[in-house]
Amino acid sequence: MSLDVSPELLAEAEQGTIREEDFVDTVRTSLPYAYDLIASLATDLHAGTADFTDNQTPPPSEQERGQLLRALASDAIRGSLERHFDVTLAFQNCHRVAAFRPAARQGETYARFTSTRAQVLNQSPEFRDC
Repeated sequence: MSLDVSPELLAEAEQGTIREEDFVDTVRTSLPYAYDLIASLATDLHAGTADFTDNQTPPPSEQERGQLLRALASDAIRGSLERHFDVTLAFQNCHRVAAFRPAARQGETYARFTSTRAQVLNQSPEFRDC
């Protein structure tokens, strides 16, 4: 799944650096499910006091699952979304993405969520081919 890059953004990239806001907007329009899910997690996180918020609901279709995987598998996309929403993202399986406060990356809750033990415990046969 590729991003829908406008001719203007492509021309900017060919000339040098691009504005991150323009890149994030491209992600928003190209991967709307992933963008909206992360935006929702960030909103919930910033509105409360919890260490993190996470999604445990599978995407409604393979297209949405692909968007989420694309957004989280790309260092550039993931990093831009983290900076844009002021969160640190963590990902366990086909759909369990969590938003942490950036400072939480050094904390116990983040370490526990991203541990190999948590990864193993979060597995299920229905996720085998997701």
